[in-house]
Amino acid sequence: MTRLIRGMCPLLGTPAREGYMGRQRTRSRNAVLVLVAIVATVAIAATPTVVQSLPFGLAIQGLGDGVTTNAESLRDIRVLAARDSDLDRVTVILDDQPVTTARDGGRLVLPPLKVGDGEHTLVARLPNEIPGLPDAEVSRTFHVDNTAPELSFQPIEISDPRKPVTLRGTAKGADKVTVQGEEVKVNEFGNFTVTIPTPPAKIEIGAQDAAGNRAAGRVPVRARHPGMRGVHMTAVAWTAPALREPVLQMARDGLIDTVQLDIKDESGEVGYASQVPLAKEIGAAKNYYDLHGVVEQLHKEGVRVVGRLVAFRDPILARASWESGERDRVVQSADGQPWAGGYGEYAFTNFANREVREYNIALATEAARAGFDDILYDYVRRPEGPIEQLRFPGLEGTPEEGIVDFLAESRNAVRAEGAYLGASVFGIAVNRPTQIGQDITAMARKVDYIAPMIYPSHWGPGEYGVADPESQPLEITQRSLAAFAEKAAGTQSVIIPWIQAFSMSVHYGRDQIRAQLDGARANGIDSFLLWNASCKYNAADLAP
Repeated sequence: MTRLIRGMCPLLGTPAREGYMGRQRTRSRNAVLVLVAIVATVAIAATPTVVQSLPFGLAIQGLGDGVTTNAESLRDIRVLAARDSDLDRVTVILDDQPVTTARDGGRLVLPPLKVGDGEHTLVARLPNEIPGLPDAEVSRTFHVDNTAPELSFQPIEISDPRKPVTLRGTAKGADKVTVQGEEVKVNEFGNFTVTIPTPPAKIEIGAQDAAGNRAAGRVPVRARHPGMRGVHMTAVAWTAPALREPVLQMARDGLIDTVQLDIKDESGEVGYASQVPLAKEIGAAKNYYDLHGVVEQLHKEGVRVVGRLVAFRDPILARASWESGERDRVVQSADGQPWAGGYGEYAFTNFANREVREYNIALATEAARAGFDDILYDYVRRPEGPIEQLRFPGLEGTPEEGIVDFLAESRNAVRAEGAYLGASVFGIAVNRPTQIGQDITAMARKVDYIAPMIYPSHWGPGEYGVADPESQPLEITQRSLAAFAEKAAGTQSVIIPWIQAFSMSVHYGRDQIRAQLDGARANGIDSFLLWNASCKYNAADLAP
């Protein structure tokens, strides 16, 4: 002890100039201080609670003590020490079993812990370098719950997409439930109820428990289309009283109950002063009719309003995109030039392009929000022609799959604004889907109705065993619609055919139109849309 005290005295700051007795008193006093310090150190080291709080800088990150968690959350646990060199001596133990760790710079990384439900303990231990003194140790006791909440609900049936719906469901074991991204109240039994003003086609539900386990579900909102008897009108035609007034009179006489009015036509023009930014930017937005005014006018007459939206045949958007360098928006030929294919320069936009899809959906939702009862897509397809001669930048999968994905995205957005969604399709698509990218069964699952363009003049001789389809409108209509009904069977979609109300090589008047309507009724179809590009219709063609 004397040698130890003498060796430590210089550290205690002994004065340099003292008498012998002074030096001796100082040494004695300092010896007592050192002895007290040594005894205090030993006392501290012998106190268990203090040892636990002095783990030499050892720490566990990514896992709290006493928490409830799941195995998925045990993927980011790290062990740190005050000195990097100490990490090589650290051992990690899970439920008395060693855990293999990996060094990642100044920390130890644990592998994903595969643990079942129940209580578990994780310990990180650093041996003390001084023999006889306790090791540094940090532990975490935690509870694992790997069972996700159990969601249950019933599909919703509605008759009017503009009316609120009430969703009721149960989320057993959930602490938090969201519907359409908004948190809703859950009672002690896991039950919840929420009212949605205008439901989308599918309502998204999420549930989470205290351990972080999640469950998700989609509630289908089924709305069977009420059917319609309508005629096609372009935006420009609607501005002409000579074309508009006869159509309104047909509605007043009960011959039709629907007007199909173009939102965006084959030229790419939008018929009203759209506020969609891209429509304004490229000069597509016109002012042929007042969006809200026309809806109000037709609804006062008791007439449904269907907005025809020509989706991917869009020369205005295609040209503007190509000239501004946004060339992926445009369908291209194999050599990388804008595809024409008989439709003119810059004919088709690319359905696989995100901006093109968003543009069309923005127009659809704008019209639906203004009160259009339906949005009916046309040219919702790829161009005709050998697929190897066409390029669709960004396309993943087949054109058929890309079109179906677009319709699914559109339906949710349109339905959330209170409108139905339909798709006009080629007659040949029912048995030749790859020629234009229209898979009828797959499309029928994503829309409220399919509108086949089964004009007799457009069928070749011998189709469906009909020798001369244009001269046999009853037979070709009945047989082709039977094929469409078969393809749509088992889906929620109804079939609403386009009826030829124009003449080509054969004059089409009352008898030919009635024959097509009879062919539709033979398949249980009472709905129809008359097509005449000049928008001239004869009330006598529909009179009983």
